[in-house]
Amino acid sequence: MNALHTPVLADRVVEWLRIRPEGAYIDTTVGLGGHALEIARRLTTGRLLGIDCDQRALEIARERLRAYQRQVILVHANFSRIDEVAHGLRFPPANGLLADLGVSSLQLDSPERGFSFRSAGPLDMRMDADEASTAAEIVNYWPEKELADLLYRKGEERDSRRIARGIVRGRPIRDTEHLATVVAGARRNRGRQKLHPATKTFLALRIAVNRELEELGQFLSRAPATLAFGGRWVVLSYHSLEDRLVKQEFRRLEREGVLRILTKKVVVPPAEEVRANPRARSAKMRVAEKITPQDPVAGKTIL
Repeated sequence: MNALHTPVLADRVVEWLRIRPEGAYIDTTVGLGGHALEIARRLTTGRLLGIDCDQRALEIARERLRAYQRQVILVHANFSRIDEVAHGLRFPPANGLLADLGVSSLQLDSPERGFSFRSAGPLDMRMDADEASTAAEIVNYWPEKELADLLYRKGEERDSRRIARGIVRGRPIRDTEHLATVVAGARRNRGRQKLHPATKTFLALRIAVNRELEELGQFLSRAPATLAFGGRWVVLSYHSLEDRLVKQEFRRLEREGVLRILTKKVVVPPAEEVRANPRARSAKMRVAEKITPQDPVAGKTIL
């Protein structure tokens, strides 16, 4: 699994974070530790706090970062609790924050987690196995209208009503393979499609099960308090709803004189990275810097 995990935009993430050997950094979605490893390699007396809600991913990250255990602290928690975790550990104001909002290779490639429509698995989709709600509850018990609204609002699925109707008629939906088949049969045929017909349905369900947009909103509001003045904040998002929230919050905080946005245009992976790692194709990176009240917001900042 470790060999298959490739952190997205790793070089650019490290470049934008401007890592100092003695600095303090927080990887708020440490996952399998790909980005964390790149940060830890550059630290001497500095510290790295890694947070993730997936206990299994943390175990792999801990093994990958074993050589840097003096510099690294790993915590099982949702990134929305960043201020609580940092305060509880008396972690210093961070010189850099990273949030990679993507689903890890571990989650996608493990059929028993239920994230992928490419193989049969339980309708689970929980990033944190300690949580109670699963995709099976939504798929098999939600009213048709609520299900359609979910697919439209959180999956941006144009055929949401047709799909919801097909799911309700097909109940009980047994597993991910069954769900993917039902969705494909319900969608309108629009000719050759780049995405699998079930992509947006699975996305909407995953977002709902893990309360991803709500947790992201809390993270965005709490993260600035954990940043040192001059600290960099890097966020990688993978779909329009996430990216919109990040863009809007960065702009609001810039207007209020809290941040300076450094990436006036989103940073996307180069073509060669997408060829090597197709899962990077939808990534968008935004970067901001916390400023002191006296600092000007306007102006171009150079790495």
